[in-house]
Amino acid sequence: MTEHAGRYAPSPSGDLHFGNLRTGLIAWLFARQSGRKFLLRVEDVDTQRSTIDSAHRQIDDLLTLGLTFDGDILYQSERSHAYQRALDLLTSHGHVYECYCSRREIQEAPRAAHHVPGSYPGTCRELSDAERDERREALAREGRSPALRLRSEVDTFTIRDFYHGDYTTEIDDFVLRRGGQNTDWAYNLAVVVDDGFQHIDQVVRGDDLLPSTPRQAYLASLLGLSAPEYVHVPLVVNQAGQRLAKRDGAVTLREMLLHEPVHHIIEKLAASLGYPGVSTLKKLLEVFRPEDLPREPLVWR
Repeated sequence: MTEHAGRYAPSPSGDLHFGNLRTGLIAWLFARQSGRKFLLRVEDVDTQRSTIDSAHRQIDDLLTLGLTFDGDILYQSERSHAYQRALDLLTSHGHVYECYCSRREIQEAPRAAHHVPGSYPGTCRELSDAERDERREALAREGRSPALRLRSEVDTFTIRDFYHGDYTTEIDDFVLRRGGQNTDWAYNLAVVVDDGFQHIDQVVRGDDLLPSTPRQAYLASLLGLSAPEYVHVPLVVNQAGQRLAKRDGAVTLREMLLHEPVHHIIEKLAASLGYPGVSTLKKLLEVFRPEDLPREPLVWR
């Protein structure tokens, strides 16, 4: 019997602030109310930004708040073999090709007016073998490796979201493994492989990740995986409407705990979800109604 699970999957690049905690709390509420397991995944696939110290601090923060999780914690940094197997499968079906473009070349490349700005224009998609050899050798002389991209067979893809309904966006030939001197696995591949491995059938996360979700659902279909139920929730934002960050004065849980007890912080989080006066996770779990979640971003003041 397949186990059902939701998850929270922060990137360990700093301490968790109010916005991170709010999204994690919503994910926990959705999972617990639906009888799913709640899993924690450390998305440290980006070696340039992730640290083990940050991961440990985030885990401690979640436990301090009372957000318990089930089973072992999954670290993406230990999953390279699984991502390679997925890449090999895609390659065997002709879905992968090398890309030699720099970020600047991609940004400056001409593309049709209807394409999403920044999407990959397919520059390296149909190169000849001789052209590939020449571009590969040029990169090697610079000590760099080509990126690996998905050869997409669709122009758009549609997902179903709990709050947004049917959501469709363009599917370009997105990166599966980065190139240059940093050949980390790309997030879009890692997250799909890990959701499949952990039997994740409910993904609750911030609205900022909605535009990339059809890519992930499409990739899941190519890998023979079922797309989970998607639930994208409003972010905590600064006065300009941008995702809250440390530079905006985002207060971390550790900073808040210097001045107030945990139950006060839970009360603030509950109030942000529309439940003022609730100061325990047990009570919040009892009263939380997904359909009543405020649909506008929460402005940090």
